[in-house]
Amino acid sequence: MEKTMADTKQQKSNKALLEELGVEVSPIKKAAYSAKEERIIAGFEEIQRFVEEHGHQPQHGEDKDIFERLYATRLDRIRSLEECRNLVEALDYQGLLTPEQGIAEARAEYKTDAELLDELGITAPKESDVTFLKHVKPRAEVRAAEEIASRTPCADFDKFKPLFDQVQDQLTSGLLEAKVLKSQKGQSTMAEINQGDWFIVNGQKAYIADISKERIYGFDKNDYRLRVIFDNKTESDLLLRSMQKALYVDEASRRIVSLSAGPLFDSVMDDEDIASGTIYVLRSKSEHTTIAENRNLIHKIGVTGGSVKTRIANARQDPTYLMAEVDVVATYELYNINRTKLEHLLHRFFEPSKLEIQINDRFGNPVIPREWFFVPLFIIDEVVEKIKDGSISQYRYDAKNVKLVTA
Repeated sequence: MEKTMADTKQQKSNKALLEELGVEVSPIKKAAYSAKEERIIAGFEEIQRFVEEHGHQPQHGEDKDIFERLYATRLDRIRSLEECRNLVEALDYQGLLTPEQGIAEARAEYKTDAELLDELGITAPKESDVTFLKHVKPRAEVRAAEEIASRTPCADFDKFKPLFDQVQDQLTSGLLEAKVLKSQKGQSTMAEINQGDWFIVNGQKAYIADISKERIYGFDKNDYRLRVIFDNKTESDLLLRSMQKALYVDEASRRIVSLSAGPLFDSVMDDEDIASGTIYVLRSKSEHTTIAENRNLIHKIGVTGGSVKTRIANARQDPTYLMAEVDVVATYELYNINRTKLEHLLHRFFEPSKLEIQINDRFGNPVIPREWFFVPLFIIDEVVEKIKDGSISQYRYDAKNVKLVTA
């Protein structure tokens, strides 16, 4: 009893002291927020955590990952709506409500998170208010998304940049293609992941730079730790299962593979196979000085869906064939493949040895023929074999030393 009276007396003394100092001692009333206001505040706090972690405001741009682009869109909306600004203004200790100066990013054309998700090929949940996303996902998916989003700047990205540049060049030229993963929602299998594999996940190219040798025993039992490098100069140290789940959840995820991955060529045609065309290699009988002096080294490489004999029937009148007869020195049958893409692949591969020669057509007009290359037949044979076994993307043609070398 004495202790209680003493505590009460002390409390009154403290209150009197605070009043003397001019400090308000009235109880602080907790603000009551609607569900929508709570979502706005929670969304703003997510942006604040992003700024604390990365040291800059979220920005727009195709080179940014999906989360940063979402936060940038969300921040634009908060700034533009007076109701939102007034709600979070007291929380803005980072000055986020004032647009950051000096950012050279183009302003986003989408106005809401939903529009951005639609642009990225992701369906947003139908709600009355889509200004802020509200997802309900299984915890495994949430954990996978969180882990793949937890990235740090890649300190040695310069070492990986040539690989990313090469992959992009080969995607453009047709040496590589991005194939939709078979393990999409509704199917039970997960994507196989090995060191050196390439994927596109959440719109970004991802390279599996390393896989731990030791197993990690956890929630998913046998697991491994990955080092994944992304094309926006970041990396993530995540579990193999998390990467698989991220690929599984992203319905637009892709595996980057050689165009020739799989049976593009076959020595025996099955009943179900369709003969798609023929790679042909020609040698010119032209008496042009350059051709005559290097006849066994200069070849025309093409792909046709018809008869090679019919295609070259009028070679003497066609500047494409150097206005001369030609010999067919090699042919390779191909099945179930895009002829145009394969021809482009071959021409791109032999670009360093392309023949630069000008001749006149039958009307005297100057013409620069294409598809002729300074390359011996044995190299062409070797390249076709590399296309057959799916390893062509690992090589390039060294024209100076007349050999294939690893890329």
